[in-house]
Amino acid sequence: MYKILVLEDDELFCDSLEDFLDDEGFDVDIANDGDECLELNYSKNYDLYIFDINVPKINGLDLLAQLRASQDLTPTIFLTSYKDKDTLHQGFKNGCDDYVKKPVDLDELLFRIKALLKRNNKSFEMIKLTANFTFDSQNRRLFENDSDVKLPMKVAELLQLFIEEKNNIVTKDMIVSRLWSVEEEYSEGSIRVYINQLKKILGKDFIINLKGIGYKVEF
Repeated sequence: MYKILVLEDDELFCDSLEDFLDDEGFDVDIANDGDECLELNYSKNYDLYIFDINVPKINGLDLLAQLRASQDLTPTIFLTSYKDKDTLHQGFKNGCDDYVKKPVDLDELLFRIKALLKRNNKSFEMIKLTANFTFDSQNRRLFENDSDVKLPMKVAELLQLFIEEKNNIVTKDMIVSRLWSVEEEYSEGSIRVYINQLKKILGKDFIINLKGIGYKVEF
């Protein structure tokens, strides 16, 4: 499932939004203030942020500026009741990708979520990798013909990264950033194990080793 972090202090709206996104197949975490949002961000990696602007402790504008300063480029949608152009301009200046005005039309929000994820190479369709293997990106599931291969979570996430970066070089830093949160430790050995697991399943030539640079997939 694509993981979404929501920053919103209106509990009633949060409940409605969480139920709606759950029903649409997303994995949703809710933070009611900026500090809680940062804590969740340190412990997990997300595919999308949905931030209200006017929230306690750290407002959405300042929070996104902090995240972008730390090289977190996760796509972000602002929810806002602000109508003045200065606030919207500041939102885009701080790094947001889109915004939806309150009161929120949930169907419109869903269209914008899917459009933004697709622009960031997140697919909602089955992806054909080889003659026998397809990958469900939204649910991180690999299928051999119609049988679920049941990949371990980090191996599935690594495959998702390779698919998103198809034909591009995937560096060790990109893998570490994607597979481990800020709070987690990683090992070089783990990366090699996960790479070899994918090669064993999909074929040794599916992932190309670029010595001293990284890895690449072409399909």
